[in-house]
Amino acid sequence: MFKALSRRDVSLTPTILPKSDVLVVALSARALAASARRSGLGVTALDLFADADTAAMADRCLALPSRRLHLLGPALRRALAAPDLRGVPLVYGAGFEDRPELLAALERDRPVLGNAAGTVARLKDPFAFAALLARLGIPHPEIATSPPDDGGRWLMKRAGASGGGHIRPADRRSHRLPAGHYLQRRMPGRPVSLLFLADGRRVLPVGFSRQWVAPAPRQPFRYGGAVGPLPVAPIHAGFAAAMTAAVSRIAAEVGLVGLNSADFLAGPDGWCLLEINPRPGATLDLFDRAPMPGLLGLHMAACTAELPQALPALAGCRAAMVVYARTPVLLDGCMRWPDWTADRPGTPAHIPAGAPLCTVLADAADPAEARRLAGRRARELFRRHALAEAA
Repeated sequence: MFKALSRRDVSLTPTILPKSDVLVVALSARALAASARRSGLGVTALDLFADADTAAMADRCLALPSRRLHLLGPALRRALAAPDLRGVPLVYGAGFEDRPELLAALERDRPVLGNAAGTVARLKDPFAFAALLARLGIPHPEIATSPPDDGGRWLMKRAGASGGGHIRPADRRSHRLPAGHYLQRRMPGRPVSLLFLADGRRVLPVGFSRQWVAPAPRQPFRYGGAVGPLPVAPIHAGFAAAMTAAVSRIAAEVGLVGLNSADFLAGPDGWCLLEINPRPGATLDLFDRAPMPGLLGLHMAACTAELPQALPALAGCRAAMVVYARTPVLLDGCMRWPDWTADRPGTPAHIPAGAPLCTVLADAADPAEARRLAGRRARELFRRHALAEAA
């Protein structure tokens, strides 16, 4: 998942190539590129890593320069100015939640198949989002700019961030937050996510999944992986219906389109909505498999107000687990990745300590076994290559 030291197609120099059907841009575009291929689409991928499997699936794969794993607007605009990319419809993934102005600039340049910049800004402003949920009567955690003196536990989050690495327990001794941060009351429950399609008015659920964290010394809520689809029983049928209804009200209110996800906390006594991710999310790998049609194709259709009547049920469950480098790693050309890995760095590559090395996939009959199998495979990578530890 980190940049190779030498790459065969990462130049930002314009080159005339046949036009792809769609352009995908994200911090990591591999899952989007794979879904485009499953949808029968030619795809150009731009992200921060240009992983080997992304390059193998794409007509063209470009690694964008970044600063602290953030997309740089000028570099992205220069890459998109290549003659073969002009006018190609763009689908965006993670990396734009705190960059609505960059999305707005892209919208002026080409068709952007996804939620409009104004919609993203509205949903990722924590105070505007909380006000929306309060008006719609949807349970959600209290937010603040300083912790009330009520003895409660609070989390500090960065507005528009993703991946969980930005979340910290709030320091009650500090009354000033870093710029762009806010506080959210810590609530009971287990994390549950709903992936769904929307056409601006209606919502079609794709499936529920469960996420977990892979704590690091200064990142106690670092994203570790997800498993799904979840059977209704672990969620509770009434909760699942209420969560879906809440998402439907939000979608109708703000005009959500395409693939989106909603993150909840659910426990025996109830649930609350944490956030809406107004773009294809981290759980794409869990659901984009047969007999499900290619989800990127469904995303693009939903952005033009076309929703299928229903979606096929998936057999079994899939887990996707992030494997992080324990120490700095230098990958050479002898590395042979198992078929059950994804986000494979091109070689040679330098992986900093604590950075994601790859993603491990595992299919099984139920969520618990899928997660256990993913863990065994992640540990196998560590034993065989002494490279990484399981998330």
